[in-house]
Amino acid sequence: MQTKNKLISTSIFEGIGLHSGSKCKMSIAPGSTNEGIKFVRTDLDGLPVIMADTNHVTATQRGTTLTANGASVATIEHLMSALASLGVYDAEIHIDGPEVPILDGSAQPYIDQLSGLLAVDDEHGHEPYVVTETMEFVDDASGSSYTIIPSSKYEISASLDFGNDVLDNMLAKMNDISEYKDQIAPNRTFVFLSEIEKLFDAGLIKGGDLDNAVVIVDASFDESDVERLRVKLNKPQMKISTQGIVNPSGLKFKNEPARHKILDLIGDLALIGRPIQGKIIANKPGHTGNVALAKFLKGKYNDKKRSAGRPTYNPNAVPVMTIEDIKSYLPHRYPFLLVDKVMELSATHIVGIKNVTGNEAFFEGHFPGNPIFPGVLQMEALAQTGGILALSTVEDRGSWDTYFLKMDNVKFKAKVTPGDTLILKMELLAPIRRGIVQMAAHAYVGDKLVSEAELTAQIVKRSGE
Repeated sequence: MQTKNKLISTSIFEGIGLHSGSKCKMSIAPGSTNEGIKFVRTDLDGLPVIMADTNHVTATQRGTTLTANGASVATIEHLMSALASLGVYDAEIHIDGPEVPILDGSAQPYIDQLSGLLAVDDEHGHEPYVVTETMEFVDDASGSSYTIIPSSKYEISASLDFGNDVLDNMLAKMNDISEYKDQIAPNRTFVFLSEIEKLFDAGLIKGGDLDNAVVIVDASFDESDVERLRVKLNKPQMKISTQGIVNPSGLKFKNEPARHKILDLIGDLALIGRPIQGKIIANKPGHTGNVALAKFLKGKYNDKKRSAGRPTYNPNAVPVMTIEDIKSYLPHRYPFLLVDKVMELSATHIVGIKNVTGNEAFFEGHFPGNPIFPGVLQMEALAQTGGILALSTVEDRGSWDTYFLKMDNVKFKAKVTPGDTLILKMELLAPIRRGIVQMAAHAYVGDKLVSEAELTAQIVKRSGE
C-alpha cells in the first residue's frame, strides 16, 4: 500500500500557463488533515477556493479545469499527478493566475522540489479506494476505455493508437506507484504539428514551446506552412523540422507519449481525493475519459462506504424475535404493526424485517395502479424497530412506550413496492441518557439503500404504571 505523506513546508513555483500564456506564481503549502487539496485564487477578490474534486471539473480539452465559487484553475493534472505519486492528498495551493504553470511539460520539477518536504503520516490521511472487483468502463464521448482490476498495488498501463507513419501503436506500463519518480514523472506533454494551428485558433497553447512540449510532425509540411506557423505563433526564430520529432533532444523514452498519458491519468484520478489500490488498463486515455472514470470510481467508493455495515438477510435463519415476541415490546397492532421479525439485536443495534405484500390496506389509495410503500411508513417501520431496541434496555418493558421526537436528514433513495422485503437497521448514535435515544436509521431492499434518517426518541413510562 502506498505511504501516506504530508507536506511539512511551503514550496514556490513560477512560470507560464500552457494554454493561457499567463505568468503566475504558485505556492504549495501543507493542508489541513483530511480536508483535501484546495486551490486559492489570490489574484481575485475574496480569495475564492476551488476544491480539487471531480464535481468541480468544467473542461477537459487539452487539460483539466476546475471551477467553483466564480473562479477557475486550469491544467491541474501534472501537479495533481505529482502530489498523488507522493502520497499527498491534503494541500493548500495559492495561485495568482488562471492556470497552473506548465514548467517543462512534465511532473519532474514538482517531484524534485517536493520530495524533500514530506513526512510520513500513516495515522491520518484519506482512506484508499481498494478495487475489489473487475470492472469495464467506456467513455462514449471520447472513445476512451478502461479495465479496472483488483491488485495489491497501484499499477497502470496505457495503450495508444496514433494511426500515422511517425509513431506506431504505443504501450506504457507502471507496475507500481514507486516507479513514478523515474519512469513516469519525466515524460512531457505532446502535440502533433498538424494540431497546433487549430489549437491556437481555439485560444489554446498560447504558452506552448519546445521547452515545455514534445512536437511531433505527423503530416507533410512545406516551408510556406512552417512560415505561416511562425507568424501565427509569433515565434520567428522557431525551427520546425519537416519530419519526426521537432524537439532537438528527441524523446526521453521511446514511448514517452504513452508514459505521459499515465502521468495525466494519475493526475485526473487524484480528483477522487484518495489513493487507489488496483490495476487500471487504459486504451486511448484522455482527460475527458479520465475524468469520467474518476467520477465512476468515486461513485463506486461512495456506494461501498454507504454499504459498509449493510445487513444481510437470510430468510432461512432463525429470527431473534418472532411477531408474537415483538408484540410484547410494542403496543402497535394491525394495521399499524410494521415489523414482522427481528434478525439481530445487540446493545447498540437491531435489524428488523418488514415483508411488503399487496394486501397492505394503504395500497388501495397509494397509488391505484401504481402501489408504492409510503416513505412516511418506512420511517414508522424504522421507528418501531428502534423502539424495540430502546425498550430492550429497560425492565418491565410492558410498562413503557417509545415516542419519537424528531427526524433529521431524512432521505428517500428508491421506491418500495409489493413483493419487497424491507431490511430495517437501527444503530445507536450515542448512549441512552435520561430516556433520550438517538439512532441512525437505514432501510434496505436487498443491497439497495431505500431510505435513511437520524431519529430521536424518548422512552416514557406509562401513566399509572
